[in-house]
Amino acid sequence: MRKLMNFIRGMVTVQLTGLFPERLINLCAQERIDFWAMEWLDEHTIRFVTRLHTLRRLKELAGKAGCEVEQEARWGLPDFLSRFRTRYAFLTGLVLALCAVGFLSRFVLTIQVTGNEKVPTAVILSQLRQLGVRPGVYGPSLERKQLAQEALLELDGLSWMALNLHGTRLEVIVREVIERPKRLDESGLFDIVAEADGVVVHVEPEQGDAVVQEGSVVAEGDLLISGIVTMEPPKYSDLPNRYYPTHARGRVWARTWRVLTTAIPLEAEVKDYTGESKRVWSVNFFQQRIKILGNTSISWPRYDKITTVHQTALPNGDALPVSITCETFREYRAKNVQVDQSAAQALLEEQLLKQLAGLIGEDGQVESTRFDVRLSGGQMEVSLTAQCLEEIGREQPGTEELGANP
Repeated sequence: MRKLMNFIRGMVTVQLTGLFPERLINLCAQERIDFWAMEWLDEHTIRFVTRLHTLRRLKELAGKAGCEVEQEARWGLPDFLSRFRTRYAFLTGLVLALCAVGFLSRFVLTIQVTGNEKVPTAVILSQLRQLGVRPGVYGPSLERKQLAQEALLELDGLSWMALNLHGTRLEVIVREVIERPKRLDESGLFDIVAEADGVVVHVEPEQGDAVVQEGSVVAEGDLLISGIVTMEPPKYSDLPNRYYPTHARGRVWARTWRVLTTAIPLEAEVKDYTGESKRVWSVNFFQQRIKILGNTSISWPRYDKITTVHQTALPNGDALPVSITCETFREYRAKNVQVDQSAAQALLEEQLLKQLAGLIGEDGQVESTRFDVRLSGGQMEVSLTAQCLEEIGREQPGTEELGANP
């Protein structure tokens, strides 16, 4: 820091010659004139470095001490700027550039959102844009606390927001709402029924009475765990059984056989590009689009539009509100071609496997699969037969039969 301040103030190397130069050194100490790098050249000559603005006072003291002051070299910012005293255009441009940098640095160029996981960044930026917070806005004019409160009222899923201005970068820090854990609903009478046909391999009743056991064959909709709980009387008692309703819970695993079918046409419409193309270039500056080359007047009946955006960014990766967009238009004609049957079959099989995974859930297992292919009516039909091990129980409101409770 000291070297930087000395450079800004300017420095000079002087040589003092006199009968008693040490007198001048004492006078400099009394006047608090800083100097350093002192070197004795001979008995009557001293060389040292001092600040440029103390040179005049140094010469006055040298006259009192009977010494002569000779300037050997000078450097620093004042010496650098003195070279351009007659270059008025350069000085004017330098002053205007400094003013422009000082003024433009107060505008927001980038907006960075942190702290969000579930609420998309685009949703937060869109809401802030409606409140006037966007690249190009004058930073000091933003009422950041008020804007954060207004944005929170419109954004679901956020519990806190803060806007921090760091030069040309606006940092948006958010905290999302912590959802309350869902409470299990224990009220009402509910049964566990089968959602698919299968053979029961394992039963885990948590609440309620299991009405099936391992090896039982069940159909879709059959009762697996009853919500009517039976309470037997004490042994050797003549009291009847008691019954009471509950919300049945539990898991029932079964081996199932799933059959899924899908189809695809054997002839498809594809694009045949003619080779004709057109490009339109534009510049996006603070969300304002300026066309610089070409026009978007297209006379072709069918064409593809490909948009390529070249985004400018800072060295740290933050995007700037300036980008160059290239829009490419390509003409094509539609024509029908035969579908590759092997590729079509592979596509349908992949779709069926995804559909099967959605049916059996994350805990389900596929034990074996078989695909059957049939061609008819210009279509390819693929059927999947799969043997699975899955949890087939689902909750269903129960009905209490009359007479169940005596």
